[in-house]
Amino acid sequence: MSDVILKNVQKIYDKNVVIDGIDLEIKDKEFIVLVGASGCGKSTILRMIAGLEDISGGEILIGDKKVNNIPPKDRDIAFVFQSYALYPHMTVRENIAFGLKMRKVPKDEIEKKVQEAAKILDLTDYLDRKPKQLSGGQRQRVALGRAIVRNPKVFLMDEPLSNLDAKLRVQMRSEIKKLHEKLQTTFIYVTHDQTEALTMGDRIVVLNKGKIQQVDSPDEIYNNPKNTFVAGFVGSPQMNFIDGEVLDEKYRGLTVGVRPEKMTCDNGDIKLTVDVEITELLGSEKIAYFNIGNSKCSAKLPAEVTIGKTLDISINRNDIYLFNKESGERV
Repeated sequence: MSDVILKNVQKIYDKNVVIDGIDLEIKDKEFIVLVGASGCGKSTILRMIAGLEDISGGEILIGDKKVNNIPPKDRDIAFVFQSYALYPHMTVRENIAFGLKMRKVPKDEIEKKVQEAAKILDLTDYLDRKPKQLSGGQRQRVALGRAIVRNPKVFLMDEPLSNLDAKLRVQMRSEIKKLHEKLQTTFIYVTHDQTEALTMGDRIVVLNKGKIQQVDSPDEIYNNPKNTFVAGFVGSPQMNFIDGEVLDEKYRGLTVGVRPEKMTCDNGDIKLTVDVEITELLGSEKIAYFNIGNSKCSAKLPAEVTIGKTLDISINRNDIYLFNKESGERV
């Protein structure tokens, strides 16, 4: 079993609380994504699971073994870094095999594992090349290959696609998901990209300032956010937040949240007239930006919408999220 369990885990740097007593249970064979803005603590959590950072309090278990004081090499994990961390003077074969060679694994077994990993990652034709002869996506696959051959209980990935261009990121997202399905082991993946999180994770852990805000499936995170932070962080463009009184006296003291795709030019329960200030073309539709009261808002609308145009916008009550104005919690 490759469950990973965090119990009241803390990390304190120079009296600053970076991770604030989090509890998290990651299931065997699960693909879980830690997501949040820079500085929220997601990479620190990953490094604590790996043993690259000491924990200040709590417990970490991998399988049924408490690993607080176990060194990284004995935790049966593999770490894929943001930088590929390949040895430039070694071939692809030598890079993939390096960890096994250090563990004194027999040569014939190393070659078998390298060939298996190369086949999975479509690297067979590149085994004798040096990293400088590879594209960014190929280098990242080599880094994955180096992790695969170890056959670890848990894969830890820290922003592994952030150095790739947009097209290659989309391709590699798909490849990593296929890899997870083939290997059937636990993946813990860190990203600041909420689109990456929504498309890859079985479950998503949304973090803010060292605290877990919500742990749920992508659908639940998007459709049932627990607070304004989760609602605003997940979704592109982000959810619109409006002072409730601007829409209706019934919403006095509340913040109203509405997804941009739910603001339409159709007939709805609540009607507003707005002036379009900026537009962004998305092919068959545009994102239109405008103000409602003192709130900056956006809507996904037909492509014929233009800057300066006055629009009648409608919102259905069923599409409204209500949040406590003080706490930000969903009501």
